[in-house]
Amino acid sequence: TSPLIVNFFLVPYLTSLGRKYRVSLVVNTAEETVLAEGHGAEVIALPIRRKISPWNDLRTLAFLVRLFRERRFDAVHSFSPKAGLLATMAGRVAGVPVRIHTYTGQVWTTRSGIMRSLLVAADRAIARFATHLLADSPSQLRVLLELGIVRSVEKCRVLGSGSVSGVDPARFRPDGSARAAVRRELRIAPDATVLLFLGRLTRDKGVFDLAQAFSSLAATNPAAVLLLVGPDEEQMRQAIESICRAHIGQLRFAGYTRNPERYIAAADVLCLPSYREGFGTAIIEAAAAGVPAIGSRIYGIVDAIVEGETGLLHTPADTSDLAGKMDMLLKDPALRERLGARARQRAVNEFNQQRLTHALLDYYRSALGE
Repeated sequence: TSPLIVNFFLVPYLTSLGRKYRVSLVVNTAEETVLAEGHGAEVIALPIRRKISPWNDLRTLAFLVRLFRERRFDAVHSFSPKAGLLATMAGRVAGVPVRIHTYTGQVWTTRSGIMRSLLVAADRAIARFATHLLADSPSQLRVLLELGIVRSVEKCRVLGSGSVSGVDPARFRPDGSARAAVRRELRIAPDATVLLFLGRLTRDKGVFDLAQAFSSLAATNPAAVLLLVGPDEEQMRQAIESICRAHIGQLRFAGYTRNPERYIAAADVLCLPSYREGFGTAIIEAAAAGVPAIGSRIYGIVDAIVEGETGLLHTPADTSDLAGKMDMLLKDPALRERLGARARQRAVNEFNQQRLTHALLDYYRSALGE
């Protein structure tokens, strides 16, 4: 997998797995040097590039085959499409008996033509080479089955109610001191209403739509602030500032963070207008802190938000609908409070990290025949 996935999703699993199994993390350490050391996992550097690179990908495949044969792992579990294809293929060649892959969303959803066909074929190949499959949301599993990417519901399942690793309610919770501190750091007024985007700043995450929607309502909501937190992987900041140039004083950028809970505590509404999501973990993290969400009505997100109960859904790519939902919550603090309270209750009850960790451990035991 990648260091980003490890740091955001896998640390709680590593701690529990390390008590029973010998765990190795095979990751591209060149991407980020701070990994889950001290959580019971050995780190093995993987020579892999994110983009398609036939020569490098063949080298990575050969590396994995050698590694798997030398180490004789009982199971290999992969996350992310490219790592999944290479790991399940290498595992099959090397004779690893249990090969698990977790689908966390489909890159091909927003692609077309030959590239879409290649990416769909890669997901189908993963399903063939793997012995066990997981999807991180019920609606994603339905899509995988409908498109014939996964051919058997017995082979692919969802842990609990969905998500990769759930949410830690002790970490993500209402926090008045963090709220005040972050607002001071970012020069946000105590009485401002903060709309938060948390994630990679990319086109697929809908950040252009979010900027356009915010620009259309900023003038009539002068106390509103749009806070964007996450790595700017596609140099989006300049474009966002250009779209919102008349209201640039109402924008804040915080960059990549290892502590998303601080920014969630400072927010009033989370906005995730994505074009593709496997689940939408940021939504349940915000929910655990009592922050309601607005998300696009796509598979994955429809499992993270109960419309009208824990948040609101908008039509994908419809900036007018998105702006309307944002304006509704900006102007109705009582509605925000009601949605946030129910969102926290659902996050704690259905997506508690301990519940997901126990479910994964049980899944491993079953897969390994223990």
